[in-house]
Amino acid sequence: MNAIKLFRVGHWCYTKGIPVVPRLIYYLIYVFYNAVIPMNTEIGEGTKFGYGGLGVVLHCNCRIGRNVYIAQQVTIGGSRTPFRSVPVIEDDCFIGAGAKILGPVRIGKGSVIGANAVVLEDVPPRSVAAGVPARIIRKDINIEDYFQFLS
Repeated sequence: MNAIKLFRVGHWCYTKGIPVVPRLIYYLIYVFYNAVIPMNTEIGEGTKFGYGGLGVVLHCNCRIGRNVYIAQQVTIGGSRTPFRSVPVIEDDCFIGAGAKILGPVRIGKGSVIGANAVVLEDVPPRSVAAGVPARIIRKDINIEDYFQFLS
């Protein structure tokens, strides 16, 4: 069992209106994986967490697309982020370990965010962003050439 599987069960219960189970699963994820994954978060199919989802923190209103790989210790949206200004991660992205995606940013389809990067601005599709603060270091990549899990 990992955090994404527990999230899927909790999210299903949340959408069906079952009252206690989503909160219980939220706390189970927090205790076992030290992760904060609200049950109302939109996470697309095929999304995977590295190392079971250890230390992943997601804002309750962030949107994550399909086939996104989120490594351990990643933060998407801060705790002080206003509800209207949350990150959007499009499909087929890779978010490296320890990355922080903060503010109203959009990560384009097929992009790679490097380990420990702090993303404060939009990342265009099919780009690689790295550094603190993150900068675009490569454009027009084919993510399938680099990562086998997306094919």
